[in-house]
Amino acid sequence: MNKFLSIFIGVICVLMVSNCSSANLKDHHIQRQWMMVSFDTFTKEQLIKNKAEINLTAEMKDGKIRGTAFMGCNRMFFNSEFKSKNKVKISGVGSTLMACQEMELENKFVKAFETMTHYKIEGHFLTLYDEKGNEMKFLAADWD
Repeated sequence: MNKFLSIFIGVICVLMVSNCSSANLKDHHIQRQWMMVSFDTFTKEQLIKNKAEINLTAEMKDGKIRGTAFMGCNRMFFNSEFKSKNKVKISGVGSTLMACQEMELENKFVKAFETMTHYKIEGHFLTLYDEKGNEMKFLAADWD
């Protein structure tokens, strides 16, 4: 009876492991909600007030993440592809079309975001930067 129970438990464990799919696993270093803490000449207080963020928590498909962003007015969406050697490709940036009183941050973000070509993750920080050295820095929202 003990041998039967051991075999039964072994079979159950094998079935559980074989049903797990790696296709839905997330890269927890990248696939997070990121709060913007540094960009252009905006102060950290301005970024916090506008609730500036990018959200990369969507499922990764073929190495690409469909992300969203918010800079205080419109909800934006984009495609991102984080490649080897710390390269990133941002494309297909679009947004809702609300007209808000203060849109300077959003306008500058949209203009600069697709030019970002590299990324760096250090601890709980994500930095995106372009070929000219311009950068955007984010802090993981789930960091305590």
